[in-house]
Amino acid sequence: MTTLSPLAPECFPDMPIVAGVSLTGHACGVRYEGRTDLLLVEMAEGTAAAGVFTRSLTASAPVEWCRDAVAKGRARVLVVNSGNANAFTGSVGVASVRRTVDKAASLLDCNASEVYIASTGTIGVRLPDEKITDALADARAKLKPDGWAEAAKAIMTTDTYPKGATRTALIDGTKVVINGIAKGAGMIAPDMATMLSYVFTDADLPAPVLQALLSKGVDRSFNAITVDSDTSTSDTLMLFATGKAGNARIKDATDKRLADFKAKLFDLLLDLALQVVRDGEGATKFVTIHVTGAAGKRAARKIGMSIANSPLVKTAIAGEDANWGRVVAAVGKAGEKANRDKLSIRMGGVLVADKGEMAHGYDEAPVTAHFKGKEIVIEVDVGVGKGKSTVYTCDLTHAYIDINGSYRT
Repeated sequence: MTTLSPLAPECFPDMPIVAGVSLTGHACGVRYEGRTDLLLVEMAEGTAAAGVFTRSLTASAPVEWCRDAVAKGRARVLVVNSGNANAFTGSVGVASVRRTVDKAASLLDCNASEVYIASTGTIGVRLPDEKITDALADARAKLKPDGWAEAAKAIMTTDTYPKGATRTALIDGTKVVINGIAKGAGMIAPDMATMLSYVFTDADLPAPVLQALLSKGVDRSFNAITVDSDTSTSDTLMLFATGKAGNARIKDATDKRLADFKAKLFDLLLDLALQVVRDGEGATKFVTIHVTGAAGKRAARKIGMSIANSPLVKTAIAGEDANWGRVVAAVGKAGEKANRDKLSIRMGGVLVADKGEMAHGYDEAPVTAHFKGKEIVIEVDVGVGKGKSTVYTCDLTHAYIDINGSYRT
């Protein structure tokens, strides 16, 4: 693992118990020595499941399995390994998933469709799944309801810190808990970012409601972040509901009684997504980009991502250079409508460009001071409509090259 990100939170959050969930991290030696690399989660009978997965056309065998399984909407077991992605491994990878599923299903006496599998790490290398299946019984013996930190650590690859978040909400007067963990540091871009994230709640909600909420929540969280513009083969976000809170069961995702739960869920998803960005490989600065005045929301998102993924913008931020001309160029290459002569740009709240040229009386000193901080804000109005979007990224430093240049060694 690399040095702790300077953008890391002070500590892992204090995560309460989610009734019906037990989890642990375990070391089985898939790739790493001296650290946990296997996550096992056991969930109560009747747990509902929803998921959003990578749109990559080279998706991994575990992703394909989960896509099919989640259609049935039930979950009992989650098995995740780090160090090997089991992606681009052909029929060998498919057979590996099946062996792990069958072992887990047998161990917990459940249906295969209630077992979810994920792998993260190097692509194109056979997964020694026997190390996982041989370790499942020992891992199960370690399961506990408060094993959140161990679980988050077990799925890390180049992450410098474990990622977790928790919220409480009310559903029709009943308190419910929402906990989530995530991993991700590099190869992060929308659809869905090279990340794994698992969210658990004790709310009693059916799978179709969970799926509707998750699909909407991901748009403003995990699909609004980027570290390096690369999308992975393994991206997975899942939401599980054990039904143990005892709330009135709600069967419509638009029911007003879900308002607080929805808000807290979306907030938790954004929290986890931003933690991924703050752990971007080699990152030293967290960047928020607000785009307004676009032709529509989709256009605003595309412009924002054009800025966020620009190596020129990201390296300027790393070098603490308030080079707003690079933002102008990124807007122009996005391929969306923008009025050059109405374009305005603010950095750190300071107007730097306006009406197609440098802002009158522009003083770069306060902007340079802003760029020396760890939290950078860029605001762009493209002057053609009412569309708006916010995206999040980090700077691009030489450390990113160091990490990825030696990833397999």
